[in-house]
Amino acid sequence: MSASVKDNSMRLDKWLWAARFFKTRALAQRHIELGRVQVNGAKVKNSKTIVPGDVIDLVLNSLPYKITVLKLNHMRRPAVEAQQLYQEDAAVAAERARQKELDKASRITAAYPDGRPTKRDRRELDKVKRGWE
Repeated sequence: MSASVKDNSMRLDKWLWAARFFKTRALAQRHIELGRVQVNGAKVKNSKTIVPGDVIDLVLNSLPYKITVLKLNHMRRPAVEAQQLYQEDAAVAAERARQKELDKASRITAAYPDGRPTKRDRRELDKVKRGWE
C-alpha cells in the first residue's frame, strides 16, 4: 500500500477508537459486528476503510449518533483533539438530548413519585410487605 493511500484512509474500528466513541478497539469491533454501526447507510465490517466525508450512523447505549468524518488520526489523542475528527448532525444530537431527558425524568417519577421515602415510610412499607399491622 502506498503512503498516499494509507494517509487518506483508515480502518473503521480504529477510527471509532481514536475518535473516543469506544474505550477499546475490541468494543468498537463488537458494535460493528452487531450491526450498530453503518457507513454511508450500509452495514459494514470492521476492516471497512473510511475516508474524510463518510457519514457514520452509530447507536451507543440505545442513543443515535450521526457523524461525518472530517479528519483521520491513527493515534488516540485527548478528547478535545478527538472531537475535531468529526462533525455531528445537529438534529440527531438534539434528539439524543431529548431522549436522555425523557429517560432521566421517567426514572425519577417511576421510582419515587412523591420523593424518596423517609425512614418512617420504609418501616411502614416493610410492615405491609411482611403482613404486619
